[in-house]
Amino acid sequence: MLKTNVDKVVEMYLECTPGQPRVGAGWKVDHQGSPFLLPSIGGITLNVQVGDPAFGLAGDHIEPGVSCTANAAKPNDFPNNSLQILSCVGNEAKIVSGEAKGETGIVIGHHGGSEHIIVEFERSVKEQMTYDDKILIRAKGQGLGLIDYPEIKLFNLDPDLLQAMGIIPGDTGTLKVPVTTKVPASCMGSGVGRAHVGAGDYDVMTSDPATVKKHNLDQMRFGDFVALMDHDNSYGRAFVQGAVSIGILVHSDCRLAGHGPGISTLMTCPTSLIKPIINPKANIADLLKIGTGTETE
Repeated sequence: MLKTNVDKVVEMYLECTPGQPRVGAGWKVDHQGSPFLLPSIGGITLNVQVGDPAFGLAGDHIEPGVSCTANAAKPNDFPNNSLQILSCVGNEAKIVSGEAKGETGIVIGHHGGSEHIIVEFERSVKEQMTYDDKILIRAKGQGLGLIDYPEIKLFNLDPDLLQAMGIIPGDTGTLKVPVTTKVPASCMGSGVGRAHVGAGDYDVMTSDPATVKKHNLDQMRFGDFVALMDHDNSYGRAFVQGAVSIGILVHSDCRLAGHGPGISTLMTCPTSLIKPIINPKANIADLLKIGTGTETE
């Protein structure tokens, strides 16, 4: 077991509601110049769940599960900014009103721009929900640190999920982290340069077919743990040769220039102390038996 400061990490409740789908008026234009009109961010998405392919949907920036907000009118202000920063991947979410009262789900990430957190609930639960339902997030994880690996920083990560990820010590002070995919630095697009990584995500650009094929980017699934090579997220999202960041895939492929599947940050190091190990099952659905992970029980 990895030694952490979990006994010092603060735990608190945060309240939110499902966020309505957000679709702008008129057509959008993809990176090849073709107009499109499709479902996009937000909503109680009934037929998309964690573990599903992030490619091939008739949609753009699709968020699986239930997209949640604490302030839809002012997404960057209180209390939604607190919800974004303090909610962590792996946190429990409990519905406390409506027909689905008492049902629980799991936070799977944050999406910048929409400023949603994304929560996985079973489809039978989602079919009982409305946009007036209240959800309590049992927030715990921001401030979590690795005692024996101080150069490796953690963000947005529930302490129990960290221990479940199958991370093992390597040689010379390294950590071996299972991931489904290694993403080259040249593919990181929208969100690069954002000053802090305690909320939101940034996108893997998928506009070059040869690169997508070479790195199997189109095989990624919602909830995959992925390695962003030569990217340091310690104090913002930046290219740093030799750095490695680990994130989780939170929204679907996108048609806009500079966009693609979104990655929320979980771990980062400015040097090569994180060693990504390819494992096709390195997905939160498989680890926690949620989404498609329940189908393999």
